[in-house]
Amino acid sequence: MTIDTLGFLAAVAGLPEQFASAHRAAGAIPTGAFPSADGVQHIVVCGMGGSGISGDVLAASSSGELRVPVIINKQIRTPGFVGPHSLVFAMSYSGDTAETLSMARGAFDAGARVICVSNGGGLASLAVQHEALHIPCAPGYLPRAALGTLVVPLFVSLFRMGLLTEAHKALTTTETQLMVRRDQCAPSVVAPNNPAREIARRIGRTIPLMYGGGALGGAAAYRWKCDFNENAKAPAYCAQYPELAHNEICAWGQHGDVTRQLISLVELRHSFEHAELARRFEFTREIIEEAVHQVLEVRAAGDSRLAQLVDLMYLGDWVSCYTALGNDVDPGPIEAINQLKARLTAES
Repeated sequence: MTIDTLGFLAAVAGLPEQFASAHRAAGAIPTGAFPSADGVQHIVVCGMGGSGISGDVLAASSSGELRVPVIINKQIRTPGFVGPHSLVFAMSYSGDTAETLSMARGAFDAGARVICVSNGGGLASLAVQHEALHIPCAPGYLPRAALGTLVVPLFVSLFRMGLLTEAHKALTTTETQLMVRRDQCAPSVVAPNNPAREIARRIGRTIPLMYGGGALGGAAAYRWKCDFNENAKAPAYCAQYPELAHNEICAWGQHGDVTRQLISLVELRHSFEHAELARRFEFTREIIEEAVHQVLEVRAAGDSRLAQLVDLMYLGDWVSCYTALGNDVDPGPIEAINQLKARLTAES
């Protein structure tokens, strides 16, 4: 019997339409509502959890085109460099994330150009108070299932401001690829024809460790980790090349008798990897493969950096859900997070 009290699988299945709907909605905002791009020296994306990962997607997929850096701020304080030359996106699906509200207030106080993205809440009120642009999120989602309604406003905003000229095309190719991946991974498709079910079956009760190549693969690996944590309620870990080849590779020198029973290494690959990364994947695998239970390789599909990144992330959504259901775990509720928030609220 499937345990899915919050209809989480249906939300995952609806991601292609969510992207397309968010694209249309953000595209309908008048150009004059967006801040001026003149003098913008950097972009800061402030957000936590499922909202904050939108910034990781932007930074990883757009670094080749953007001429200003993207800084991801998953903190409480607003960095001291934020000021009038900063374009700040304050991201909170609920609009009431305490950390994001704190960062947004700091950005407004510093005179930054701020765009708020939320489904109402305190963040929408802050935007009204400061006469800033607020882009509403579609209602009815858990934040980790709201990737489209959170990511799309970033790309549309930068497109309309003239900072990211390929954003519209990238979003269109992403929407197409999401539909292709859903057709492969939907619950009606059984293993081994369903890649997500097959990967979940092979991971089983082992602990997944995701290795991604470069910024794009690293962002996907982090999403897989969070998916397993929140959806499957299971430990999972991630790292990215080339950095892991300078430190984590040494961790496999001991305890192989334990790790080879517990750890499944999942390599997340894409066609935009730097040419040097393929050799690092190959040589590192040769060094450590005897110390892990198995090595699974996952390949992205899609016609743009954004499409391939979101494709990898979407596959991870499905894999974590099938892992949860295979262990009689409800993928929707996140009771540990709720308990922590309640404790923080009660003692504040």
